[in-house]
Amino acid sequence: MIHRSDHADLTAALRTGPFHLALRTAIAARGLTLHRIRRHLALRGVHVGVTSLSYWQQGRRRPERPESLRAVAALEEVLDLPEHSLTRLLGPRRAAATTGADAPPVRPYRDLISPATAVDDLLASIAGPRDTGLHTITHIERIRIGPDRQLARRDSQHALRAHRDGTDRYLALYQGDPGCDITRVGVRAEENCRPGRIRRDQTHHLLVAELLLDRRLRAGDTHLLGYGFDDAPSPHPSCEYVRGFHSGAGQYVLQVTFHPAALPVRCHRFALHSPGEAPYETEELTLDGHHCVHLVATALRPCILGIRWDWE
Repeated sequence: MIHRSDHADLTAALRTGPFHLALRTAIAARGLTLHRIRRHLALRGVHVGVTSLSYWQQGRRRPERPESLRAVAALEEVLDLPEHSLTRLLGPRRAAATTGADAPPVRPYRDLISPATAVDDLLASIAGPRDTGLHTITHIERIRIGPDRQLARRDSQHALRAHRDGTDRYLALYQGDPGCDITRVGVRAEENCRPGRIRRDQTHHLLVAELLLDRRLRAGDTHLLGYGFDDAPSPHPSCEYVRGFHSGAGQYVLQVTFHPAALPVRCHRFALHSPGEAPYETEELTLDGHHCVHLVATALRPCILGIRWDWE
């Protein structure tokens, strides 16, 4: 029998993912050992090792092959879960590995930020490969809007995985609101990193910050990273926050918190493929009791996500 708190945790995990968290929560809620799960699967003609099951629930590996996907469908039955509740969290199949670890598909930064030439010039001012060898497992981002309706602060928590040996830095790109003084935007390297080179383009309100890791990663290693930006005032109220994913992500969470003296009349999330395009996905959001709205997205391919709000 599942306790009420366990049921709530399981329902939330199945709704938002990621896959490994939902699987681990379901296993814990059912009280089954991995050996018993393996035996139940074998009775259904599906053969999966305990090690693979362990790696799946830890997020160290992802079911990709046809027989592995059959096992996930069988797991839904063994764990008494709704049909497709786990398989849908896997999202589209990832590209084949090219460097010994699973390397996600990558789009150039220039495809996600306008103008593209300004992005190219800014990145060229920092020597080194554009692809730093890291991709996002989980990214939690918090945005604060002040009483003047301006974006005041942005905080990011990243769980990253290296897809090649020798990775030792992360590049954070930031574009301020139109008219902001990008020279006044502060960069905070807060957890497991330190600031490296910082380059700014005042004309296009762009900034790139090199965040140096405290160790050199090997392919497959994970790293937790915390950093943030303190924004500078612009002539106009903020009306949206946008995040571009040049290599996709396992899970992304964005929360926007509004000052009680500056609450919008409506908010909605959106997704698009490139700057200037019409969104291919939109959804209205409702402010909660803490004056916040948020979005949760899983199994992301390269894209642009954001939250937009109206003041009147």
